[in-house]
Amino acid sequence: MSLFNSVNVSASGLTAQRLRMDVISKNIANANTTRTANGMPYRRQMPVFKEKTGNFKFSESLDAAKGKVNFGNGVEVIDVVEDKSPFKRIYDPGHPDADKDGYVKMPNVDIVTEMINMISATRAYEANVTAMNAAKSMAMKALEIGK
Repeated sequence: MSLFNSVNVSASGLTAQRLRMDVISKNIANANTTRTANGMPYRRQMPVFKEKTGNFKFSESLDAAKGKVNFGNGVEVIDVVEDKSPFKRIYDPGHPDADKDGYVKMPNVDIVTEMINMISATRAYEANVTAMNAAKSMAMKALEIGK
């Protein structure tokens, strides 16, 4: 694994966590949206991550076949899917979206869960920044040795 590969892995993690934060922000912003373009309440969204693969060198494939460690190439977001859990129902007969019984379907967004996910995404982002800074520091130390 080269120095630049470790920076690329960290960069892919930064990109994935930034997108995760964007999705979480969208969920929080729409926590009270009872009507979207399709006429239904907003449905919570979640990003789906996958290990990034591809463009391996032949030597890396050979090492993997021999049972040596293959470090991979980072992470990528392959999709953003909707949470299929049921909508919340609250009694509010005065609401314009209330049904005949006075209940309103509310989005399936739980603010506490979203805040926990936001903290997790922030910590993962910070960990990737730390890893990238460590790789940069190692490169600088290697350059100093050559002086």
